Amino acid sequence: MFRRLSRFLATFVIVLILLPIAAGTALTYSQGWTSSWRNADWSSSGKLPSASADRDAAVYVMAARSGRWKGIFAVHHWLVLKPAGGQYERYDVVGWGSPVRRDHRAADARWYSSEPQIIHEVRGAQAEALIPKLRAAVAVYPWREYGDYQVWPGPNSNSFVAQIARSVPELGVELDPAGIGKDWLGPGLQAGRMPSGTGWQVSLHGLIGAGASWREGVELHFLGATIGIDFNQPAIKLPALGRIGFS
Repeated sequence: MFRRLSRFLATFVIVLILLPIAAGTALTYSQGWTSSWRNADWSSSGKLPSASADRDAAVYVMAARSGRWKGIFAVHHWLVLKPAGGQYERYDVVGWGSPVRRDHRAADARWYSSEPQIIHEVRGAQAEALIPKLRAAVAVYPWREYGDYQVWPGPNSNSFVAQIARSVPELGVELDPAGIGKDWLGPGLQAGRMPSGTGWQVSLHGLIGAGASWREGVELHFLGATIGIDFNQPAIKLPALGRIGFS
């Protein structure tokens, strides 16, 4: 019995953790990474239309691979709001100074030279109704003081967007599974909504946990990484590689 359990655990670690990390390392290294934040490209990617050309209200959740070696494992999420006829507002958390920032980069800027992706989009009247709720959730984000930010296991930039999503479940976003820190619920043993608001999860200090929901599917959280199966939009989720399947 013990030998079978040991073999199972060894196979689990090799196939679902070590091999994906090795593949992610090779992929990231082949693409290269910027030597420092000073040399990185932080310019607008052009993924979002100009605010003057797009008069509708909109809410976007965006993500891009993190900088340098961290890009092997993690993406950086942020939130973008645009009232009808208004300008873009970008909200994210950074690891220096006061963590919560507004408009410290262009709404669709590259992150450490990495191209951003739109993870989730809401437009029109639904977005207009969400914007004040999202602003209110940002205003009361609990880990906003100097020294609160922790790159791992959290709270970090991904913890921020996940917390906002949990506070406003109508947003209905499924975050990138490579968002290390998205499952940080607070110190110690915690339980709460999945970021999409369609299920529940438990977490021990963001280091180990599990969750199940309609949107995210079934997930195991191990040392901040996600291993899971999405049945709603069929895909598997692996450390470093993120989501593999239908978008």
